[in-house]
Amino acid sequence: MSSNTETAVTGEVRRPRNRYQQSSGSIHNDETAQALGFKGGTVAGSVHMDQFVPLLLAVFGPKWFETGSLSLYFRTATSDDEPVQAFIEGPTGASTDSQVKAWMTEQAGGLVAEGTASVGSPSEVTALYARDFRPVDPSQLRMLHDVHPGDSLGNIEVFLDGDEQRQLVRDGLITEPIEWYTGASPWGGAIASPSATVRLLYDQLLTPLKASLGTRVGLFGAIEVRYFSGPLLLDRTYGISGEIVAVSETPKTEAFWYDSWATSPDGTKIAQMRMMLRQMKASSPLYPELQVK
Repeated sequence: MSSNTETAVTGEVRRPRNRYQQSSGSIHNDETAQALGFKGGTVAGSVHMDQFVPLLLAVFGPKWFETGSLSLYFRTATSDDEPVQAFIEGPTGASTDSQVKAWMTEQAGGLVAEGTASVGSPSEVTALYARDFRPVDPSQLRMLHDVHPGDSLGNIEVFLDGDEQRQLVRDGLITEPIEWYTGASPWGGAIASPSATVRLLYDQLLTPLKASLGTRVGLFGAIEVRYFSGPLLLDRTYGISGEIVAVSETPKTEAFWYDSWATSPDGTKIAQMRMMLRQMKASSPLYPELQVK
């Protein structure tokens, strides 16, 4: 990706915290991550998305939470308290239907994430919707052999618990907190941060599928959050649905892409997410030749 930092809206250097470091057996746990070749327990990509909010508001204004998107492919995993910086291609005051580049770098300048940010209905597709889903031979898959494009992930109702987000703000675990996360907003009550949006559209919906995959370690490879009639308000119940979009493989991972969306009680689509979730081959007993000893 070719991006010009001289014309970008630049965020402050921040040190995101690893919220899930104590989660044994996960990629966020130091011991587990180091055994798989990472520096330490990784900061979730959804946490990095929160760091873009001041820039999104500077470029698009509050309407980003109504019809905006942030579409990121993660390139380098970072660890707890590691400095990173977010960028969005300017200028401020972008038009109603506009899309620009967005990226994040680590202290040495390497890419942590890259993609796009938008508002309204721009003519261009987002970074993740522009990606080529190359087909994979299902017979080559071990963890995901029963996962297929078009598979439904079901339909559930989930309460967006505002207490969780308010506690994260109090604990300093949201990298760029804004007042609307805990108090009144232009839409009335407090609203969900990008990471809370991801949690709503990921956590409970994926529980049955993740359980069916057996022992393995997963990590976020790409996330897009998009609002259609936002924002998501805290302390509300939403209908959550989803389906598998694609399945892929690399030498070290098997991965699936899925879409999920949140609707209000009257059926209005409020927000949608596209996620790519990697499964580390070396963490699965289905790959004995790669097992970490």
